[in-house]
Amino acid sequence: MTDQIALPASKPARPHFSSGPCAKPPGWTPDKLQTECLGRSHRSKIGKARLAYCIDLIRDVLEVPDTHLIGIVPGSDTGAVEMAMWTMLGARPVTTLAWESFGSGWVTDAVKQLKIDPTVIEAPYGELPDLSQVDWSSDVVFTWNGTTSGVKVPNGDWIAADREGLAIADATSAVFAQDIAWDKVDVLTFSWQKVLGGEGAHGVLILGPRAVERLESYTPAWPLPKVFRLTKGGKLIEGIFRGETINTPSMLAVEDAIFALEWGKSLGGLSAMKARADANAAALDRLVQDREWLGHLCADPAIRSNTSVCLTVEGADTDFIKKFAGLLEQQDAAYDIAGYRDAPPGLRIWCGATVDTADIEALGPWFDWAFHSLKA
Repeated sequence: MTDQIALPASKPARPHFSSGPCAKPPGWTPDKLQTECLGRSHRSKIGKARLAYCIDLIRDVLEVPDTHLIGIVPGSDTGAVEMAMWTMLGARPVTTLAWESFGSGWVTDAVKQLKIDPTVIEAPYGELPDLSQVDWSSDVVFTWNGTTSGVKVPNGDWIAADREGLAIADATSAVFAQDIAWDKVDVLTFSWQKVLGGEGAHGVLILGPRAVERLESYTPAWPLPKVFRLTKGGKLIEGIFRGETINTPSMLAVEDAIFALEWGKSLGGLSAMKARADANAAALDRLVQDREWLGHLCADPAIRSNTSVCLTVEGADTDFIKKFAGLLEQQDAAYDIAGYRDAPPGLRIWCGATVDTADIEALGPWFDWAFHSLKA
């Protein structure tokens, strides 16, 4: 069937458009990673030094203020979010926001696992809930950028400066690409595998002073697994935020993250990484505007993600999308672009900083080839 339609003349140089793990930074090769700490204890002098250096780079490139602590924790972004929820929630009422699958997962944790009867504010895929409904006398758990719907919060203005509760943000596909209002965030989490193109299994937990105060003044009613424990004797375990990790990390993954962070810093830091993501998202939007059969799942540009951009395909069901993505993968033109399994059938193209704009632009003819081949 596809032989009837000519293949495009050129392909993306790096067809890696997965929304996690994402594309490696341009120029990445395994031999560029430092290896002195491999085969060494993470508690050795060199191991602790490299972990501390990674944390310092995160602070530098992400422009995290000195008021906030940064820790490397197990379990990727999921582990970091659940660590925050299990250790801090239950002290006061809770509000959970959900407009895609990961936000819905935090609702499930609060309702079915912690059983804290939260207020749940939801919106369908492609939309954002009414943020003015949020009662900031409660702790609030939300995704800064909905990875599976391509919908982000527009800014931090909706977060009350005089809030009584904690603002707990899962920002795994927002950091290094969108502005974070650090004065409005008490807990922020992410993983290296998103916008840095890093490896999985490790999360980053960033705590503001109000979160530290909660940890040191509140003991939850439920038991905490060892990997969730952030305090000892009612005091924060400060070593966690100097690179003394709770469990054994992969130092290879740490070195991989360091490479990406050094790359981001060499570009010019946060502003340069945001600019690359914006340019990629703009290039993808031009492809959408030029095709009647292609659309954005998020119709409002003000809340549309510049990283995990979710697209609709006219008349497509799950089977069509699977075949569409499969055709492009077979041709090594685009990998892993089918939408998330819980989302409406569509495409999801990662536009974060590690992707080159020229590769986004090169997708256009391949989109046309796959669409018309399947429709023929």
